[in-house]
Amino acid sequence: MLYYLFEYLHKQLDVPGTGVFQYITFRSGMAVILSLLISTVFGRKIIDFLRKQQIGETVRDLGLEGQVQKAGTPTMGGLIIIIATLIPVLLLAKLDNVYVMLLIVTTLWMGTIGFIDDYIKIFKKDKEGLKGKFKVIGQVGLGLIVGYVLYFHPDVTVRADDNVKTTTEVVVEGGDVITEMPVNEKSTATTIPFFKDNELDYAEVLSWAGDNYKDFAWLIFIPIVIFIITAVSNGANLTDGIDGLAAGTSAIAVLVLGIFAFVSGNIIFSNYLNIMYIPNSGEMTVYIAAFVGALVGFLWYNTYPASVFMGDTGSLTIGGIIAVLAIAVRKELLIPILCGVFLAENLSVVIQVAYFKYTRKKFGEGRRIFLMAPLHHHYQKKGYHESKIVTRFWIVAIMLAIFSVVSLKLR
Repeated sequence: MLYYLFEYLHKQLDVPGTGVFQYITFRSGMAVILSLLISTVFGRKIIDFLRKQQIGETVRDLGLEGQVQKAGTPTMGGLIIIIATLIPVLLLAKLDNVYVMLLIVTTLWMGTIGFIDDYIKIFKKDKEGLKGKFKVIGQVGLGLIVGYVLYFHPDVTVRADDNVKTTTEVVVEGGDVITEMPVNEKSTATTIPFFKDNELDYAEVLSWAGDNYKDFAWLIFIPIVIFIITAVSNGANLTDGIDGLAAGTSAIAVLVLGIFAFVSGNIIFSNYLNIMYIPNSGEMTVYIAAFVGALVGFLWYNTYPASVFMGDTGSLTIGGIIAVLAIAVRKELLIPILCGVFLAENLSVVIQVAYFKYTRKKFGEGRRIFLMAPLHHHYQKKGYHESKIVTRFWIVAIMLAIFSVVSLKLR
């Protein structure tokens, strides 16, 4: 909203200084500051409200140190993250940008699913919360929306091959010149990390179907989007088990996605780095800045010992946003590296359950590989303090983040 106000003041009234709102970097900086202020200042008010309403966590006895002390800690703190993200975005971002609109829908959609889950756990006294099938239906529904928009919306394009160019009039100092510029096109191409010729077009899977095979690329693209959103949101949900773990590792991953969005949406940087240029994607940087600020501000209250838990309201939202961001900047194949902590948490549960069922069938008794799953509980069982586990997981997340950024040039 402020963006459009200052755009009017700059272009119509020529008010000095208002042109600064045209810059993504300025608006991103403002978004970080504003989201940090909202999450830290108003976060306390939200926590007090949750406590007053007795919206507290019921901790099952898993035999872990500190559980008794955590019982009754306010949950649904993901509301802080959602509010602190959306307010700066609504004020500072271009709301007619397709990527920004998609991220707002993702935030509200996944936030609603998580809120319903937390509501059932707390007020209906059902520790299982929302049934798994309904969560999956919600995740698939979002995947269908995101996949449909990214595939069919005319503003979602990438730069075509350099051999395909159009003649464009460019105004430069000293007069007008005519130059050739690459054109933009619809594409289902994505980036393969660490490869020189690093683009994979999902449509090529259907190349056997005839000359018009690209018309049916959505049959491949949309299911992939659904799978990624479901997997990453569940990974974030599993990671949210000890104080500060999910919020901290997510902030690190989102910051890297912000770098990808900024360089992918800037034709100069994308040319220099020889990466895919994605028109209009740079505007996501404003959203990402607000989201990072909200996550860091939430950590003010969520680090050990936590004053509030994010609940599924926060964890499902975080996972959904990360998935959509990665898909939008065509870096979804980097998710196993960038979100390596999520992956490890997911795999630990899958391996634990599969091995338990296998050994119960073969030996008559179920055996376990980990002391407890997800993975962070395994280390708790081994006697590591919560804060030590979280700090070490953050360090791993930082290393994976650096490795992901390096993929821009290491090919």
